[in-house]
Amino acid sequence: MTTPTADRMPALYIGHGAPPLLDDPTWSGQLAAWAADLPRPKAILIVSAHWESAPVSLSASGAPLVYDFGGFDPKYYRMTYETPDATALADRVAAMMPAGEPVHRHTSRGLDHGAWVPLRIMYPEADIPVLQMSLPTHDPVRLMALGERIRPLRDEGVLVIGSGFLTHGLPFLTDWRLDAAAPGWSSEFDAWAGEALARGDVDTLAAYRSKAPGMPYAHPTVEHYTPLFVTLGAATAPDEPGLQVIDGFWMGLSKRSLQVA
Repeated sequence: MTTPTADRMPALYIGHGAPPLLDDPTWSGQLAAWAADLPRPKAILIVSAHWESAPVSLSASGAPLVYDFGGFDPKYYRMTYETPDATALADRVAAMMPAGEPVHRHTSRGLDHGAWVPLRIMYPEADIPVLQMSLPTHDPVRLMALGERIRPLRDEGVLVIGSGFLTHGLPFLTDWRLDAAAPGWSSEFDAWAGEALARGDVDTLAAYRSKAPGMPYAHPTVEHYTPLFVTLGAATAPDEPGLQVIDGFWMGLSKRSLQVA
């Protein structure tokens, strides 16, 4: 086990929400308070549900934001989040990958909304270098291994974030109010995951397709759930319970979020 250092950052799994999250005082307040309680990161490495790409790919510093959403107020398409150059972190991440697994360095892809929406709330000054890494697979074992590879970054002051949504059955929502009641499939999956996280039961979490109630409605596609395994892999001890910092629902979807040491 790596010896902890004074600079060690935690790793997080967060629900990121659609752009209207920026105007929700409750959830945005929870994210801002969480960030204020953390040590200040020297840099941020974030894996978002909205960039599924293999091999592992890295974003480009200074590239425009990706507005990967539709049907929202035009103001969201004018928002910016210009952070300091993260090339040094990209070099470090690339060097951590096995020789047989090449890393693709994008020259024009910026942060997508799974990254910039929550970070705009958590670190509104945009004064911390941010690097986005793609989600190269949905295999929990491989994602845990990826998290383990980047774990040493935490001792260098890097905040590792998996950004998704603990339930994400958008096709099955019928009430689109922010305070809508959670459908049964969402509340059941949330309770199951919350209990497994409280036990540090990684095996159960990884067997969600067969063991989790509410499937496949909670995750008709799984990209919002699987960033969790990058976070767990980056944990010092993945089978030790983390801190469930945020819970509850937003548009009936679970915003349960996790911090691991």
